[in-house]
Amino acid sequence: MSGRVLVLHTGGTIGMARSPDGYRPMPGFGAVLRRQLAGVSGLPAFDLVELPQPIDSANLQPAQWTTIAAELVARWDDYRGFVVLHGTDTMAWTASALSFMLRGADRPVILTGAQVPLVEPRSDALANLQAALVLAARLECGEIGLFFGRRLLRGNRSTKSSSTAFDAFSSPNAPALAEVGIEIGIDAGQLLPAGARDFARPVFDPRAVAVLTVHPGLSARQVDALTDDPALRGLVLCSYGAGNLPDAEPGLIDALARAVARGVVVVNRTQCAHGPVVQGAYATGAALARIGVVPAADMTLESAFAKLHVLLATHADPARVRTLFATALCGEMS
Repeated sequence: MSGRVLVLHTGGTIGMARSPDGYRPMPGFGAVLRRQLAGVSGLPAFDLVELPQPIDSANLQPAQWTTIAAELVARWDDYRGFVVLHGTDTMAWTASALSFMLRGADRPVILTGAQVPLVEPRSDALANLQAALVLAARLECGEIGLFFGRRLLRGNRSTKSSSTAFDAFSSPNAPALAEVGIEIGIDAGQLLPAGARDFARPVFDPRAVAVLTVHPGLSARQVDALTDDPALRGLVLCSYGAGNLPDAEPGLIDALARAVARGVVVVNRTQCAHGPVVQGAYATGAALARIGVVPAADMTLESAFAKLHVLLATHADPARVRTLFATALCGEMS
């Protein structure tokens, strides 16, 4: 293994330029990036690889998680660490997915990007990339992280919380792994240790997992309409508070019970940014536990969705998926 870092450019705002129709991927991005970084002292040596077809972050599909992971794994033993340039809209979703696909990673993978393209005035691109490069070369761990603004977050604990601020991402239920200012402060006690590699390259079915947000007026018929899709194997239920549903709505719990009985793995994630699901705290939550709904603890929506996708793509038995979902695999829950 060399001391070099690999930068994998997958697409996103960082590599875009203005066009008559709005921002589009710019040609020659790699050469522009190298010129911008030339002469900057203190950066590790790096190589740049670009996906042949840049991913529009808003159009990301689960299959592209496998594409990104495959590019990293193919070069894994050749680099000290990895930086993945990615669009911000779905960066936390990809960071979460990679954390479950690259379990046991023995070197860091750091996702970053920009709110303003590299070639635009006042861009945040260079500051994010420079910090990510330094961290990828310095960290002695197997974290799949997300760096943005000033902080390195665990990827599967991060969520995009602002569409306008340079500090666009937050980690509601876990502390930052590092803070970058005049000095770089790394919280070594929070870092995941390197482990035995357990890399997965799943074949994803994009229809296998859906998200249902509980809202006033949600009916059993709406639940049945969503869960009757034969391709659906997992459902992330975004419930109220500590994991509650409106049990006064006729048949709502029964509709979820029918889905569980058909083999759909239903997980219960609170709509609140802070705090965990506690299904036994109220009677409605206890009813979900009785029918086999799995609490998602304090996982982000992105992490719960990605974890369920990866588990369903690698395990056929719903009972096994429910057990593994409730188990902390790579720092995704407290």
